Amino acid sequence: METCTLVSMSILLGVLVRWGVSFNSYSGAGKPPMFGDYEAQRHWQEVTYNLPIQEWYFNTTDNDLNYWGLDYPPLTAFHSLLCAHVAKLINPEWVKLLGSRGYESPAHKLFMRATVLAADLLVYIPAVVLYCCYLTNGSTNKKVGTLLCILLYPGLILIDYGHFQYNGLSLGLTLWGVLGLGLGWDALGSLAFSLALNYKQMELYHALPFFCYLLGKCARQGLTGRGLFSLVKIAVTVLVTFALCWLPFLSDPEQALQVLRRIFPVARGLFEDKVANAWCSLNVLIKIRSILSSDSQFYLSFAVTLLAITPSSLKLLKTPTFWQFKLALVNSSLAFFLFSYQVHEKSILLAALPVCLLLNDLPLVAIYFLQVSTFSMLPLLLKDGLLMPYAVTSLAFLVLSTHLLSALERCTEAQLRLEGYRRLAAWLPAWLPRLDLARIIRRKFYSSLVLMVGLSVASVALPPPAGLPDLFPVLVSTFSFLHFLGTFIYFNIVQLSTPQGKQKTL
Repeated sequence: METCTLVSMSILLGVLVRWGVSFNSYSGAGKPPMFGDYEAQRHWQEVTYNLPIQEWYFNTTDNDLNYWGLDYPPLTAFHSLLCAHVAKLINPEWVKLLGSRGYESPAHKLFMRATVLAADLLVYIPAVVLYCCYLTNGSTNKKVGTLLCILLYPGLILIDYGHFQYNGLSLGLTLWGVLGLGLGWDALGSLAFSLALNYKQMELYHALPFFCYLLGKCARQGLTGRGLFSLVKIAVTVLVTFALCWLPFLSDPEQALQVLRRIFPVARGLFEDKVANAWCSLNVLIKIRSILSSDSQFYLSFAVTLLAITPSSLKLLKTPTFWQFKLALVNSSLAFFLFSYQVHEKSILLAALPVCLLLNDLPLVAIYFLQVSTFSMLPLLLKDGLLMPYAVTSLAFLVLSTHLLSALERCTEAQLRLEGYRRLAAWLPAWLPRLDLARIIRRKFYSSLVLMVGLSVASVALPPPAGLPDLFPVLVSTFSFLHFLGTFIYFNIVQLSTPQGKQKTL
């Protein structure tokens, strides 16, 4: 009974914070002619409700693809259609074809915010609760503390309930996939992740760990017996799921090709805005987009991304344990964010989800990363008028998570999983100094917090130099990139140096 009460209180607090943030502004509020992501989601409801399915992804008189044309997989379109049917019942003006562009009203804002909360209550929050209850080690208090910290992660809340998107739905489906694999229900886990992929194509960030874990597990069972049966069952599940999601577009090959062209817009370039990845940071020194052709940029990013994810994937394939799987999810998503093509600042949420799953195992590093990931989106949040909720949710998360998870007390080298460094240090010459990595990480944590506060205040209070209008966004993205790169190296070291069978929290 006590556990149920604590879980219920955590869920209620998570919902209250989400709803509190939803009272603030959103992307593109009152900013014609394009407005922002809020209008994009509303427009997709308009398009899917009023036009035949064959026109959803095509440029027509009634569907101008240059005005927030649909560029997500079919499941997003079906979700938009579902929301549109509800919107039509409440107020037909909200989805009126061509007549509802830029529609804004308090009632419509309430409806749109409610659709995000409904998706969280149905998909994301139940998955978080089950993960913390059944796949997290430790006492009841530790599990509930982890649950509360995941539900209060400010990055996801600010983007979904401030800026406005439905990331909780795709991330929730992915988490259901993680749950399925963690509980041994591989086919159901594959089904859930296939749905996530068909909702947002960026879930490809997580695809390779799912593939390597399942293939490695089937190989261990034997590919001529039980393992082969499991592999076939998983493959059939994935194929049937994709076939059902894409069924309306499979009758005409041109339909399917057009959907693919829309969801993989290669022509957009290597990166947009000031995103905290390698290419944007390198572009400060070397103007990559001016030197290399679009094709060269694509092939370069593909090669570097493949190189970055290979060690983690091979390790998981060889040692398909759930601990290795969680680490591989972090490493794969960070590799894609840092080095892949066409990355947006909000894509860091794809790396934040698997890091959230490690809050109980590696609390200090996880909290450190989650704070920086929220900070990395500061220019976008300021643009949307979300300074106050950014400051309040970030501070609340920092205080609660470090206290509930005892993060500053659980940061010895052993607890930080730095066995690899200790083994390496034993082979170094005696005259070389032995670094206290635990102390270094703690000091970096404190100094980074100070720098994040300083840059946040400067971004708001100080005008940039006349010749450097993007100074503060560039500083934020470069600062965040360096931390993400360090986190990527750290988690690769942890994954590659973890002895087989050592999986439990220290």
